[in-house]
Amino acid sequence: MTSTFHKTALTVALTFAGLTGATAAFAQAQEIKLGFAAPMTGGQAQYGKDMQNGVVLAIEDMNATKPKIGGKDVKFVLVSEDDQADPKTGSVVAQKLVDNGIQGMLGHFNSGTSIPASMVYNRAGIPQIAMATAPEYTKQGFKTTFRMMTSDTQQGSVIGAFVVKKLGAKNIAIVDDRTAYGQGLADEFEKAAKAAGGKVVRREFTNDKAVDFKAVLTNIKRSNPDIIFYGGAETQSAPMAKQVKELGIKAPLVSGEMSKTDNFLKLAGPAADGTVVSLAGLPLDQMPGGSAYEKKYEKRFGSKVQTYSPYAYDGATAMMTAMIKAGSADPARYLPVLASTNMQGVTTKTLAYDARGDLKDGGITVYKVVGGKWTVLETVGGK
Repeated sequence: MTSTFHKTALTVALTFAGLTGATAAFAQAQEIKLGFAAPMTGGQAQYGKDMQNGVVLAIEDMNATKPKIGGKDVKFVLVSEDDQADPKTGSVVAQKLVDNGIQGMLGHFNSGTSIPASMVYNRAGIPQIAMATAPEYTKQGFKTTFRMMTSDTQQGSVIGAFVVKKLGAKNIAIVDDRTAYGQGLADEFEKAAKAAGGKVVRREFTNDKAVDFKAVLTNIKRSNPDIIFYGGAETQSAPMAKQVKELGIKAPLVSGEMSKTDNFLKLAGPAADGTVVSLAGLPLDQMPGGSAYEKKYEKRFGSKVQTYSPYAYDGATAMMTAMIKAGSADPARYLPVLASTNMQGVTTKTLAYDARGDLKDGGITVYKVVGGKWTVLETVGGK
């Protein structure tokens, strides 16, 4: 009985020692916290989830390589928050993430949340790579701000010139939702359209919660525009497209990348046909890593690639790669390496930032809805 007891005790001891050793080995991989914030609830939740999926996939791919920083095993982990597409909530969330010890920030999605939140990250010295496209985001003079997508300065200039030179629009009406993104894109569009010889016959505004635009559109109808440009999201552009048709307005709707979604097609229905949008970047099938990314994404999430996930994937990869190259996850040490990023991404052959943190060449694509489907009209740069 004594012998049996000793054998059992020895087995337990060895098993415990084995488990302890395995746990210790696993614990040796230092966790590197990366922050993430976007609208995860509400009317723009589909954008936030799309963006988050790209970040999650990038982190999983990087962790699969068993990364080391400074010779030590590391594991990247994501700390996510819902900023509800609200500027005040965005700032609160930003401080919460900083207090939680993040070493890099991936987000926010909206320009309206990214800009105030960037002040919080800058004070903490934490690099931030946001989806924000408003010019103001990187014009603040911070060394910590970087983009995942081409700015509205580039996008607005392309679509503004396109509607005048390629669509033959002379008289133009503009509506924006008064967010940092919507108004910023509309402003850049207006500059480019005027420079190309177009005339703005009406400028109206709404908000990012509205769904009834008949009063605004009735005012616009009197001006007899050739096109109506809308700066804002699909939750407004889709019902606006329907109401344009209902009021008998012949002018097509033109918008930015937040309208270039399958959900827009679903919400607008037959009224979507003829809508023209610009999207920062290349079509998925023209991206250098688009085909491989599409297969990987569909296998991982069981759904099709939407708009933003490839850009989020590249942004997250750029940040993690900078940490590895710098041999440190200390923001002060890897920030200069991030700023000098020069790598091939999914979305572009050369992902690099200028002195402000803008992408050097992100490219712009113009799409049109034909027969209920998005079709490419023109691609500028980014190859």
